[in-house]
Amino acid sequence: MPSLRTECPPGACICERQQLLSSPDGDLRVLLLTREEEKRLVQRLERLASLADLRHMQASIHKQLGIVVEVSAGPGEVHTVMGLRIEVQAKPGLCRKLRASIPAAIRRGLAANVNIVFDLLDEDSLFAQAPQRPA
Repeated sequence: MPSLRTECPPGACICERQQLLSSPDGDLRVLLLTREEEKRLVQRLERLASLADLRHMQASIHKQLGIVVEVSAGPGEVHTVMGLRIEVQAKPGLCRKLRASIPAAIRRGLAANVNIVFDLLDEDSLFAQAPQRPA
């Protein structure tokens, strides 16, 4: 069996690791992300090349680890990457630190390549031209 993520210090996390390990039908994929693998994932997210690359990483994270990462325009105006909504859905076994490091890495990756942000905002045709009115 592959090695599992080391347990967080008692009281430092709310990951419900023991509950997950004791559940016969629990999804243990998230525990396969060791601290070393987490560092590699964060580095990869910081090097996003395009919106397609971001969507690919979201799909890979979901498929391999069972973690759902949502990235979309925030409810208000988006002036910087801080205006984007980047959310990691809670699930048993998902460390609080990891829930914070994934969005932070995505923000750094988007800040380094702002064209991805424009493409993300344009997914719903934000920058599409308004239809021309007949004269």
